[in-house]
Amino acid sequence: MDITEVVKRTGVPAHTLRFYEKKGLITSISPPGARRQFAAAVVEQLAVIALGQAGGLSLDEIQAMLSPNGQAEVDRTVLRAKADEIDATIKQLKTMSRGLRHAAACPAPNHAQCPNFRRLLKIAAAGAFKRGTVRHPGTFS
Repeated sequence: MDITEVVKRTGVPAHTLRFYEKKGLITSISPPGARRQFAAAVVEQLAVIALGQAGGLSLDEIQAMLSPNGQAEVDRTVLRAKADEIDATIKQLKTMSRGLRHAAACPAPNHAQCPNFRRLLKIAAAGAFKRGTVRHPGTFS
């Protein structure tokens, strides 16, 4: 199928298809200089790429999971590591959510007088949230 048909079937823009081809994620079956033609399997390859990106994988990580014939060969170690990374991010976001909810409901007349909010500010100033080193989620210390 030609590049226009791939765009229609997948919704992936032509410039993205060309980029993926340049990176080696997909391969056209047309001779150089001709209008790009792709095998029908490219639709599944693009689905694998989309799924990998939705899961937080980089294009390099996705490419490493695609065999030369374009079939997915899932590296379970990479998937487990990515899942662990996502879990850590979720934990960090839950901590921030609790902090924001507390700040919104704090009975202190001014948030600057709220001890928990002050601890949250110290943690944020130290960059602990960016590094993911908050020790006690929910207590902000």
